[in-house]
Amino acid sequence: MQAGLYIVATPIGNMGDMTERAVNVMREAAVIACEDTRVTVKLLRHHALSTPMERYDEHNAPRSRPKLLARLSAGEIVALVSDAGTPLISDPGYKLVNEAIELGIPVIPIPGASSVMAALMVSGLPTDRFMFAGFLPPKQAKRRATLTELAGIDTTLVLLESPRRLADVLADMALVLGTRQAVVAREMTKKFEEHRRGSLSELAGTYAREETPKGEVVIVVGPPEGPQVVVDVEALLAAELVDHSVKEATALVTAQTGLPRKEVYAKALILNKARDT
Repeated sequence: MQAGLYIVATPIGNMGDMTERAVNVMREAAVIACEDTRVTVKLLRHHALSTPMERYDEHNAPRSRPKLLARLSAGEIVALVSDAGTPLISDPGYKLVNEAIELGIPVIPIPGASSVMAALMVSGLPTDRFMFAGFLPPKQAKRRATLTELAGIDTTLVLLESPRRLADVLADMALVLGTRQAVVAREMTKKFEEHRRGSLSELAGTYAREETPKGEVVIVVGPPEGPQVVVDVEALLAAELVDHSVKEATALVTAQTGLPRKEVYAKALILNKARDT
């Protein structure tokens, strides 16, 4: 087997989704770089592997990365895995791959399970073009601002989310993205796998009425169903400045749009100054 850095996809739930090639790479590797050794050891035991592991996550990467690169430079095989699914998709690993490439070290993909692709496969939404947007910000204002940016993209969106924030996130999506069909895929490949389909507002209402779900969640949102609505911030501010101060108008428009307060405030100052001159 060629020496180099192997990016190995692991199951997102069902152990049967581990490919034969992935098992062989993990068997032949000098070391497996993983997010959590307690998680990866279960996979190794399942496949009767005893390859040494080294923790590699966002917290210890600056210390661990030079050691892994030294081993790679010495001609060893290093397998990089995440806790579940395909590494580098909302998981650490980008800098390790980037520096390995700069050093001329071969980087080899070992494809397999991916929650992003699995959710798209069962969504029933357009898949000829899609955008993976990762996790949305946890704070509502920043989340709405990010959704406002995504609203202008005419394609299917795929996002990861915590089940604790699911109802709130869907409500913000319905408010900012408008009438769009969506799918919430949960616990994929596992015993309690679930796919719920409907409009964003319907799904938001469903999860608001129920107890907080458990497990990993992927949200797939269809493209806009009609003409895209562009928020005219200046028009909103102009209307609010008729009866409100700059500060008050900024607060009102920020609440309506979810845009960053500093951005809205700067526009409000310009409009107010132009009105007074």
